[in-house]
Formats: sequence, C-alpha cells, structure tokens
Amino acid sequence: MTEILTPDAVAFVTELQRRFRPRRDELLAARRARQAEIDRTGTLDFLPETASIRQSEWTVAPAPADLVDRRVEITGPTERKMTINALNSGAKVWLADLEDANTPHWANVIGGQQSLYEAVRRTITLQQGDKLYALHPGPLPTIVVRPRGWHLDERHFAVDGSPGVAALVDFGLHFFHNAAELLARGSGPYFYLPKMESHREARLWQDVFTTAQELLGIGYGSIRATVLIETITAAFEMDEILWELRDHASGLNAGRWDYLFSLIKKFRAFPAYTLPDRGQVTMAAPFLRAYAQLLVKTCHRRGAYAMGGMAAFIPNRRDPGVTATALAKVRQDKEREAADGFDGSWVAHPDLVPICLEVFDKALDGAPNQLTRQRPDVRVDAHDLLDVRTTEGEPTMAGARANIHVGIRYIQSWLNGNGAAAIDNLMEDAATAEISRSQLWQWLHNGALLDGGTTPVTRELLEQLIEGEMAMLGPDYEPARRIFEQVALADDFVEFMTLPAGELID
Repeated sequence: MTEILTPDAVAFVTELQRRFRPRRDELLAARRARQAEIDRTGTLDFLPETASIRQSEWTVAPAPADLVDRRVEITGPTERKMTINALNSGAKVWLADLEDANTPHWANVIGGQQSLYEAVRRTITLQQGDKLYALHPGPLPTIVVRPRGWHLDERHFAVDGSPGVAALVDFGLHFFHNAAELLARGSGPYFYLPKMESHREARLWQDVFTTAQELLGIGYGSIRATVLIETITAAFEMDEILWELRDHASGLNAGRWDYLFSLIKKFRAFPAYTLPDRGQVTMAAPFLRAYAQLLVKTCHRRGAYAMGGMAAFIPNRRDPGVTATALAKVRQDKEREAADGFDGSWVAHPDLVPICLEVFDKALDGAPNQLTRQRPDVRVDAHDLLDVRTTEGEPTMAGARANIHVGIRYIQSWLNGNGAAAIDNLMEDAATAEISRSQLWQWLHNGALLDGGTTPVTRELLEQLIEGEMAMLGPDYEPARRIFEQVALADDFVEFMTLPAGELID
C-alpha cells in the first residue's frame, strides 16, 4: 500500500478531487433532473442544441500505434492471477477492470493499483503452492483501465471531510504511477469510461485529462479514452461524447446488460417498456440492432473504433456438450458484430480469445480494423432506439427464478470481495445483478404477467421465489438476500445496487 499511496500520489489525487468534485456533484444533480423529465414525458430524443455537432464533419485524434488493432479485448479484474492470465491470453487489449468486475473493498482498490503498477513494468508474479504465475516473454496486450463511474464515492479517500470521487481515485492513482512509464515503453495511459449519461459528463473527463497531464508534465493528448455507451441517454449523444473528448477519444463500446438496465431504470414508470426474460433479449432485438449499428456508423464517421460486447461464457471442462453449444453461440455473436463493422469485441475468458480472433481475422482480411466501413446505409432515429415493443419473448416464471438465483449469488460474491463471479458457466459482474434485480422491479411495478398471462407478478410471489432460492443456498447468503430484496422489491427504484451494498464492505 505504501508504494501506491505515496505522499505525492495522494497530493495529486487530492488536487483532482478539490478541482472536480463540485462539478461531479452538479452532474449527478443533472441526472436526477433529466430523470424527472423522462418521468414526465416518457420519451427521449436527440438534442436539438447540439445538432451542428452531429451534422458537421470532424474526426477524433488519430489512434496511437498500440490501439490501432483491437480485434479482441479480454476483460477482467486486477486481481493478480487474473491479471497475469489476461496478459498471457493472446488478446490485443486487456481491459483492466476497476469497476463492475471489482468489489471496491479498499484492499481490492489498492491491490488492483499494485497489480497495474507491476503489470506495466512486467514484474508481476504470483506463487501459489508449487506453481509460479508470471508473464511470458513475448508481446503483451495493450492495457486499458476502467475506473469506476461518476456516481460512486470512495470513503477511504476523504478530502476536506467528504468522501472522494471513486472515478478520480482510480484514474488518478493509475495515471500518477504509470503514465510516464507507459509512454516510455511505447504505449500510453489508456482508459475505458463507464456509466456516462451525457456529453457534459464527457466534458468533465476531458477537463480531468487536461489537468492531469498539465500537473504531471505529460504531453497533451497522451491519454486515450474509449467510452462505454451503456446508458440509454448516452446512446442519443454518441457524436457529442466523441466531440467533447475528441483530442483524447479512441472509440465507443456497445454492451448489453448495463444498457438494458439503464433502459429499465430511465423508463421505469412506463409499462410499455417492460422487457421479456433477459435471456430472450439478444442483440438481434430491433432496438438493440439500431443501437449497435448507430454506434458503428458514428464511430467510423469520426475516425474512432467501434468495440463489441462481452462473450461471458466459461468453458465447462466436465461437459463438452455444454461447451460446444455455448461456443457456437459465441461465434455467431462475434460474426454478427464483425459483419456489422465492429473493429473488435470483448471476451471474459482466455479460451474465447482464439474464437474471437478467428472471426475478426476473417472479417478484417489483413486490415487492422474496419474504419473504412462508413455504414451510410444505417438510418436510426429516436423511435428505433426506443422500439422495445417489437422485442420477441415474454416474462416467465423460469426467468424470474433465474434473476433471483443469479442476483443473490452474485451479490454474495460481491460482498465477499469477488466482483467477477463464475455462475452457471458464465463470468458475471455487477451488471448481472443490476439487470436481474431491475427486471424483477419492472415486472412487479408494471403489472407484468408471467407465462402467457397466467401468473401476475406480485410481491408475495417474488418473496416466495426468494424463499425457495434461499432454501437451496443456505443462511450464509442472508446478507445478499437483504440487499437483493432492498433493490428488487422496494417501492422506489434504487439507482445502483452497489450503493447500498457498498455500505456493508470495508
């Protein structure tokens, strides 16, 4: 810890907190105001005041050499063993996740920074029994770090009597310790920015980047940021987000679970936005197709990279049939992304790297990316992005049970310090619990009917299903059950599961 929390590092992060925490707080208030507007109107649209940005021609800064080819990116927490395995995976990029795949116990926060410090310098090792984990001598993936979102505080880094902004703690410590070292090694300080809801939030990151580079004497534009478009509001501001970050932007990412969670959260008051079982809502749904193709078109028009979503499957060593079926679905999903023009995609397990590489190798045909595919054929309007009604499927009892099963199990893992949990052959992160609990909340409060209209979703039904799940899980899961019920059954929608859950960790 002393190697990370040095006096100079603490002073640097403290300065960022003092300069930018007030603006962060204003932007969170703006989120609440926008939610009130959605509650009133029941709709969203592209911003009329930024039409000139969408209509004019401009591009982001050219990508540095080690971010030109991103055909497969492996994601995972910064725990030492997973750090080493990710860096040895053969992927082009490692998304070092300080956010959804990492429980913010203070030991995890600082331990993750230590892993990054040693990974950048290629000194990271781990001895477990007779086995030594170490980096192989060849080329390693480019490191891209995902800090926590703007909404989270870090009480272990208080400044002037108030909790620090977690995003600034994560960004600041990594940038302070590793920016100059990365540049000296021919790379740079690269970031994935999560949970953004507007271009104003992107502007705040732009100002943080500019200030951080000035304070440490790092050249302007050394930072590169890829933004996760994982909120429904951000989907209407892709051009504007890239514009605000244009000197530091390198791309956008299209996911699924957090995006669906955001859709449910923003339109929670409107039954017309009720979704079927989450497992039935694939990226083939019309509103998700519109979102993904608009992202590709926007990125390539602006010279930025379009990154696809997560393949979360974990191979099952005991059941080759399950593995073969799942890998076929992974391949199909990656082929869809490549055909749409994405420049690369995410995997959660090293065994999936070869499949993703094979698919994108074929699609790229010797090129490092698909920036030349401009997609003028794509025409997406607000109706397309919000066309939830045409999604095939329905809410089912099996889906309700699955949401409870996965949600409680993941929250317990999270509370125990493991933010990347293997559940039912999938690598799950916090987005798993969010979509699980928000879907149940939506069904409960919007009068959903399960299994073709035979069973109404009531509080009593969900409580019975939770009791049935707890009978199998046992009393050790009681803390997770309490959190799950709090965020799934409450009268008011809790903004993020991690807020009440975070109060229970050190």
